[in-house]
Amino acid sequence: MYKYDAIDRQLINERVDQFRDQVRRWKAGELADDEFRPLRLQNGLYIQRHAPMFRIAVPYGMMSSAQLRKLGHVARKYDRGYGHFTTRHNLQLNWPKVEDVPEILAELADVEMHAIQTSGNCMRNITTDQFAGVAADEVIDPRPLAEILRQWTTFHPEFAFLPRKFKIAISGTREDRAVTWFHDIGLHLQEQNGEVGFRVIVGGGLGRTPIRGQIVREFLPWQHILTYCEAILRVYNRQGRRDNAYKARIKILVQALGVEEFARQVEEEWTHIKDGPATLTQAEYDRVAAHFSAPAYEKAEEVEPPAEKAFAKWVDRNTHPHKLAGYAAVTLSLKPHGIAPGDITSDQMDAVADLADQYSFGELRISHEQNIILADVKLSDLHEVWLKANDAGVATPNTGLLTGIICCPGGDFCDLANAKSIPIATAIQQRFDFRGVQAEIEIDEFDVAKGEIPEESAIKLALVICPTMDEAAARALFHPAALFAEDSPPPDSPKPAEDPTVPVDPALQDGDPAGPPTEAPLAQS
Repeated sequence: MYKYDAIDRQLINERVDQFRDQVRRWKAGELADDEFRPLRLQNGLYIQRHAPMFRIAVPYGMMSSAQLRKLGHVARKYDRGYGHFTTRHNLQLNWPKVEDVPEILAELADVEMHAIQTSGNCMRNITTDQFAGVAADEVIDPRPLAEILRQWTTFHPEFAFLPRKFKIAISGTREDRAVTWFHDIGLHLQEQNGEVGFRVIVGGGLGRTPIRGQIVREFLPWQHILTYCEAILRVYNRQGRRDNAYKARIKILVQALGVEEFARQVEEEWTHIKDGPATLTQAEYDRVAAHFSAPAYEKAEEVEPPAEKAFAKWVDRNTHPHKLAGYAAVTLSLKPHGIAPGDITSDQMDAVADLADQYSFGELRISHEQNIILADVKLSDLHEVWLKANDAGVATPNTGLLTGIICCPGGDFCDLANAKSIPIATAIQQRFDFRGVQAEIEIDEFDVAKGEIPEESAIKLALVICPTMDEAAARALFHPAALFAEDSPPPDSPKPAEDPTVPVDPALQDGDPAGPPTEAPLAQS
């Protein structure tokens, strides 16, 4: 994985010192709340319903065991002993104190981590396939180019205050596990006639207006990826709406102009910067790619697994084919029943870091499905990993199933939410697991929509309760009342106790529960 050089370390340390001074000035009354707000947001600090929320970046989902231990330490020392992994590979702390955040940033800098651009109307964390570099169906490893994009987007002066947040995903596999069709920019690595390049997709997204992205260039040589993305962002930055946060994403602009006209404007803009200083060279690619060399794999033999039903079920659901014979990628599920999906305690972080050290070369991944991946586990070690993961509470065999829900924190924490998502997620798990529904839905029993649905159909659920999805759309997608039998009312979801040591100034709170703002807020995630 990528290791910081002297320039990286200097930038991060300077940013810590800068934010420490900004917090000092705000507490002294030298910065007004409105002045402090954009500064803290681009350092990952929100003010939510009950307390501040702090979001830490995990670039393209890769981290070391030392970094995960540091996250566990930070959550234990400055929060309530747990964190929440998000769909952009980041970790959120839900109860830190504002005045502690500079110290948290300083501790993160010690292990080459930060919170830069995890919020605000800027280019956010680059995401990719959680199995990048080891997937059996991989055509090209996307990690070096994901790191190059990360470096390019960080502190980019032209795109620090876009009309709205901006998200980029890159994939190098046949199966699009990075969900590139539903990002502001989606990049598919491919080969044509021996040349490596990208299919460029623009204007995808979910929320209240789900739209599948559209292709603006079928093949772009890899050397031009930065200049072409810059051309896309310039068109968006000039023409994206700033009068309505709910119409400010690039997907709305692409729909308004039409993909042909949007692509024409991008190509015209690109003529001014194509072959300019941001054009990538082979030497620069090789410099970054050297950080992603293969670990010291051993010759691993195929083994006969123990004849345990529970273990076999876990292997079937929570392991993924590896490009190297004798190895597998293992998904550690953060979806146990009764716990908010994506939540992980400090003790669990320590346990998972130990597993990474013992069985996966000290590295791990965070998936957009809010799970943790050990990418390089010997088949002969799977049983030991399962036993230890089970002891740590991260071995629920529900990866890819209805009960392995992707879920936002919802109204229990988020200032923008219009309902509570966690109790609904819990109810779904209880309902379907109680009936023994794990690998498939019994169509005859549940009579799903009385349609002709094949029994082998997999059902996955992403649960988001947010004003960026309007009520009518949410009801059309999912009606929670249908989960409960007449004699089984929905479970209660107690409001989290507010921390009396964390005063929340209403003037600082993010979001606009009363309705759409007249200007695009920096606060919405």
